[in-house]
Amino acid sequence: MPEIWLSYGPTEVVLDIKAENLERQIGLEGTNLSNSDIVSKLQSIDLTKPTEIVILESTKAVQKVISGLLEICNQKSLSKPKILVDKSNLNLVKNMFSDPSILISEFNNSQLTSTNLMFVGEMEFDGLFGYSTVSTKLLRRFGKEQMLEAYEKKSGNMPHPGEDLSTIEVAKKFTDGFEISSLEVVANSSGVVDVSVGHPSSTIALSKSLSSAMINDVGKHRVLFISTGKEASNETLNRSLSALWNCANAAKEEGLVILLAECKNGLGAEALLQYAEGSMSLDRLKNPAKYVDGMENLLFLIEIQKLFKIGIVSVLPHYYSKEKLAMIPFGGTKESMEYVLKTYGERQKAIIISDGSHVLLR
Repeated sequence: MPEIWLSYGPTEVVLDIKAENLERQIGLEGTNLSNSDIVSKLQSIDLTKPTEIVILESTKAVQKVISGLLEICNQKSLSKPKILVDKSNLNLVKNMFSDPSILISEFNNSQLTSTNLMFVGEMEFDGLFGYSTVSTKLLRRFGKEQMLEAYEKKSGNMPHPGEDLSTIEVAKKFTDGFEISSLEVVANSSGVVDVSVGHPSSTIALSKSLSSAMINDVGKHRVLFISTGKEASNETLNRSLSALWNCANAAKEEGLVILLAECKNGLGAEALLQYAEGSMSLDRLKNPAKYVDGMENLLFLIEIQKLFKIGIVSVLPHYYSKEKLAMIPFGGTKESMEYVLKTYGERQKAIIISDGSHVLLR
């Protein structure tokens, strides 16, 4: 019996599956950059000027790239840049960089107008914009009115990750108004694939590296197990749904997709919460007067469930996952595997996606 370990929150859980039930495991492909390669790509950054690094998400890849910047500072005897981060991730980032000479403090939204800011983010696929970039992250955070414009420009009611969509032009236009810089990182669960430095509207071009490294043609399958591949991607349901969109095209109609996402911080979006409480309707989702965080993921979830069933291994209360969002909740991987064999037969095969946040299945 193969023993497959999958990311779940800060740890890994084992999926015991018989060899005859394993269709295929989709893991990592491609070549990652060495530490020296990363440092080489960062040499164009002028660290002699005052720089404040804003960490948009605390991932291992982001940590590795920032460590490369700090290494350059050491090599050139330059002052280390100040690191800014959201209050919720302050202690986590302080543990990442234990050097007492590095000043780490809370990022205040009013600081967006500063020209010293360099935003660092890990690029991924996105159901609304095609790609999740520094530009789209800043739009989501600071441009609620423009987010309504992007939402209204969406291509239908289904997610379109990895596609060139008109919605991303809204994000480009939004960040064009700020004199800031960005450091986009393409990564997988084992390391950094590529890095780009520049204005957020230009580093979006790194999406070509993301697509070429992560697209995988696998055909259609009845049963899929999806792990997001990293802790930052399964802290909330809203965040983890991107891994589901990335793999949806590989699911057969009336099949089953099981998502492993701890969701320790709950639903993670106001739209999902309002829907669970009964104050968000499908009609409002399709004709909104204003944008509410997570609207697109809620709409995608409702629409995609018309094609296949969705199961989830998480700590979410069944009230949310089952009663309100029509998902099949499981207490663990063993229970989910037993359900598959009971529902589809003892010979049913499944494909396992161990890094759903970074792969795009077609």
